[in-house]
Amino acid sequence: MGEQGLASYFQFNNVNWPNVWTAAWETLWMTVISVLIVAIFGILLGLLLYQTDGSKNPAVKVLNWVVGFFVNVFRSIPFIILIVLLLPVTQVVMGAITGAKAAIPSLVVSAAPFYARLVQIAFNDVDNGVIEAAYAMGANSWQVVRKVLIPESMPALVSGITVTAISLIGYTAMAGAIGAGGLGQLAYTDGFQSYNNAITLAATVVIVIIVFAFQYLGDWITRKVDKR
Repeated sequence: MGEQGLASYFQFNNVNWPNVWTAAWETLWMTVISVLIVAIFGILLGLLLYQTDGSKNPAVKVLNWVVGFFVNVFRSIPFIILIVLLLPVTQVVMGAITGAKAAIPSLVVSAAPFYARLVQIAFNDVDNGVIEAAYAMGANSWQVVRKVLIPESMPALVSGITVTAISLIGYTAMAGAIGAGGLGQLAYTDGFQSYNNAITLAATVVIVIIVFAFQYLGDWITRKVDKR
């Protein structure tokens, strides 16, 4: 890179900051909505995997295998490929294949299986003695899940959703390359394709700030819910 190319990185007068803030809002919006949906589906899938694991019932064994298979498949597909595979579904569900809202199905499908495995691990780490004591006191399965399993594993659940949220921020950047909006699209179209390195750098800095903010918030909540 020559001196002229290097200098262009720091010419922030070439950056349309209103566009940057609009793109940052789109990235935040996509991430927050996706995280909320992923948290719900991830906990349900993780709970299903946890409850059916090790069962001697043939039907339950089959259910565990089927759910585990789909979780492993969808968390193994690279996100950029998954977006393309889900385009027909996105068109039906969201009514569009471009724009910020069109990225939501792909973001959820890619991240929910990943978080489900983290949830399963968190549940497995709960002391069996505490669970057995709850059953001995007359609690049913739903009460054990609501009053023992989830509260005891809450620090790990929050830590897991924090890691997942940060991954989702990276996914939104990749989705932006095919028209999903946000900082990824801004960096690609207004930055890379327009040879405006300053915009690419500005978008990168804002993404890093967003990641740091999510990490700080997640760590703070984890400390608050950790009663150990």
